[in-house]
Amino acid sequence: MTQPPSPNEVSRRYSIAEFVKATEQQEQGHGVFELETPRMLEVNLNGRMHTKLGSMVSYRGEVKFTREGILDQGVGSLLKKAISGEGMRLTYADGQGKVYLADAGKKVFILCLNNEGIVVNGNDVLAFEPSLDHKISMMKKVAGMMAGGLFNVAFTGSGLLAITSHYEPLTLRVTPGNPVFTDPNATVAWSAGLTPNIKTDVSLKTFIGRASGESLQMIFEGEGFVVIQPYEEVYLSQNG
Repeated sequence: MTQPPSPNEVSRRYSIAEFVKATEQQEQGHGVFELETPRMLEVNLNGRMHTKLGSMVSYRGEVKFTREGILDQGVGSLLKKAISGEGMRLTYADGQGKVYLADAGKKVFILCLNNEGIVVNGNDVLAFEPSLDHKISMMKKVAGMMAGGLFNVAFTGSGLLAITSHYEPLTLRVTPGNPVFTDPNATVAWSAGLTPNIKTDVSLKTFIGRASGESLQMIFEGEGFVVIQPYEEVYLSQNG
C-alpha cells in the first residue's frame, strides 16, 4: 500500500518556490517568436510587430502600443469593416523588449513563410512581422449573416506569422475531384492557391434559433489544404 506523502514533502512539492520554478519564463533562443507555453506567445521585439488588438497580456522593455489607424488598411478594407462591423483589428507594437500575447486560451502555432502564401480567418491571426504583405478579403454572399467569419486575411511573402486554434487543429488535403466542405466557424486557414465558395442551405426552419454555421458551408476545390479546429466560433450577426 502506497504511503501518503509526508507534510514536509507536501510543503516542498507545493511551495511558492516550486511553483515559480515550474512556471517561470525560459529563454529558449528560438528567435523573434517563442512559445512560452502552448497558449502564450513571446515576441522578442526589436522594431515593429503587428499584433491582434487586445492580445497583449504582459510586456517588458521600452514598448509603445498604437491602435491601427482607420485607413491603415486602405479605403477598401474600411468599407468592408463598415458593412459587417467586424474585421482584423490590429495594434502596432514598437520598440525593444518582450511582449507576451494570448487570445482566449487558444493554442498558438508559429508559421515561417518563405516567399509563400496562406489565408487565415481574421479572428485566428495573433501576430505577424511587417515583412509579410496582408490583404483582407470578404465573402460577400453571407455578409448579412456571419460578420466575423467573413473576414479572411491573405498573407504573402517571407516572415513569421502566429495563428491560433481552439484545441488541436486538423489539416485536410484538398485534391482535384475531392472537394472539402467545412463549417466557416470551424475553419482556421487554407493554402493560398485555394478559393473557397459558399454553399447555402438556409430555410426558416434551419436558420431561426441556430447560431451555428451548419446551414452554411465553405467548399474548397482544387489542390491544397484546409485547417479546421474542433470548435465552432460563432459570429452570427445579431441584426441579420
